[in-house]
Amino acid sequence: MCTGRGDTLSLNVLFAALPHRWPQYRKQLEAAFAGAGVDCTLVNEIDDPARVDVIVYAPNSGLEDFGPFTNLKAVLNLWAGVEDIVDNTTLQVPLARMVDPGLTQGMIEWVTAHVLRHHLEIDLDITCPPGDWRYRVPKLASQQRVGILGLGSLGAACADALVSLGFDVAGWSRTAHDASHFPAFHGSDGLEQLIQRSDILVLLLPLTEATSDLIDAERLALLPKGAVLLNPGRGGLVDDAALLEALESGQVGHATLDTFRVEPLPPDHPFWTHPRVTVTPHIASATRPETASRVIAENVRRVAMGAPLLHLVDRGLGY
Repeated sequence: MCTGRGDTLSLNVLFAALPHRWPQYRKQLEAAFAGAGVDCTLVNEIDDPARVDVIVYAPNSGLEDFGPFTNLKAVLNLWAGVEDIVDNTTLQVPLARMVDPGLTQGMIEWVTAHVLRHHLEIDLDITCPPGDWRYRVPKLASQQRVGILGLGSLGAACADALVSLGFDVAGWSRTAHDASHFPAFHGSDGLEQLIQRSDILVLLLPLTEATSDLIDAERLALLPKGAVLLNPGRGGLVDDAALLEALESGQVGHATLDTFRVEPLPPDHPFWTHPRVTVTPHIASATRPETASRVIAENVRRVAMGAPLLHLVDRGLGY
């Protein structure tokens, strides 16, 4: 059972994820519950769905029908993205997305590393033949324009990190964003302006009906010629065929991609062998059990106390 201090409500918590995740999370969650002042019976299997109050949920767990969970009070997503669950009509309770300090720091490190890699043209040194002395003077960060599409918790954190390194950063969000230390665009006109001034464009938007194939041939053509595209967000944000055409023409100089429409990326996909594409295996924003468990425990405590959830998903907006 799970009880908030000074409260009489007890909760049952179901961990619904792939089997190998259970030993990774069990001890971390139990420790986090203890630290948050809640005592829980945490299980990964249950005979009677009606006894479950909270589900800690990974969208690839195989659980799709929430109807039998008649006393369910909340679903706590293990992933930052909720596109695989947000439209599930059987889910009729509050849904929280994962905002994990470890996940955020991992994203900052991935984005910063690859921005610096392309900014300093490190690939030229890595692939340089012996004896080929390619002397050059790299730009300073202040001369490199970086655009961040998406100014949620991840995008804003990455923008802040890049600003601290001196990059000429600007961001874009669906609606106006209060960012006093870098230009922030919004709306359709703002999207065009942001893309046009991005030597390096970083995609950190959620995948929704409005953002699917957002980076298509028309928008790729708005980039400065030879610009770099980084996509640690969602594979469906990019029209793959349009990106390959832009790479072939030189309109896009390089694409470093961490997320894809189909994962793992099929071995015969042209991204694997294209000389101007770097593939990383969806590692930019991994959820870390230790830090994620503390976020989950706080939301379980809030359920027990009848308090609002952290990081509540707006089902209408899709994130």
